[in-house]
Amino acid sequence: MAQHGKHYMEALEKIDRQRLYTPEEALTLVKETSYVKFNATVELHLRLGIDPRHSDQQIRTTVILPHGLGKTVRVLVFAEGEGARIAQEAGADYVADDEMIARIANEGWTDFDVALAVPDMMRKIGRLGKVLGRKGLMPNPKAGTLIPAEDIPRAIEEARAGRVEFRNDKTANVHVPIGRVGFTEAQLRDNMAAVMDAIRRARPGSAKGTYVRRAVLSSTMGPGIKVDPNIALNMTVGA
Repeated sequence: MAQHGKHYMEALEKIDRQRLYTPEEALTLVKETSYVKFNATVELHLRLGIDPRHSDQQIRTTVILPHGLGKTVRVLVFAEGEGARIAQEAGADYVADDEMIARIANEGWTDFDVALAVPDMMRKIGRLGKVLGRKGLMPNPKAGTLIPAEDIPRAIEEARAGRVEFRNDKTANVHVPIGRVGFTEAQLRDNMAAVMDAIRRARPGSAKGTYVRRAVLSSTMGPGIKVDPNIALNMTVGA
């Protein structure tokens, strides 16, 4: 069993581990129990009532957080010609040429947060799936990251405004950042509500029984705080 430090144990003492907190109560505790010296990320962890073995029960969607993520988002765009010009003018951090594509393939370079691509670039970047796929960076139409050139400025703007992509893992869990400890509780609540709305909308028609089975909030290196999943699922932004 992993050994936790003094600060972690002191934070844990503030939490009733048998209780299901309301989202508001849990967010208050997340801020109170964050003991690191940096502006920690607040994460929402969900256990869903889906069977990831079936393709029709996979969750993969995006959400634009009302208050962003509180960090600088580095955007890479795979495009050539006119698409590359549009990306540069829209303020992309990187516009990938053949040399950069080779660097990703051969060195595993992924020093960016969001990757966008125009469809005709898939002939060049299809081989990057092993590198980008592991980190959730592979452009994909379902995630809104495989787009026509004219949509590049909008996609870059959304990425920097707090657009987050998430998907379930093989154990039916979803992990989504919803902001920073330095956010106000109202900002974190709105961001969490936006994620829950996206989760609600993404429910597969073939999923049976309880959809959200468990919800936990935590900060970087902080203890998990259990949230009532039924209350969380019915959250709305600004309510």
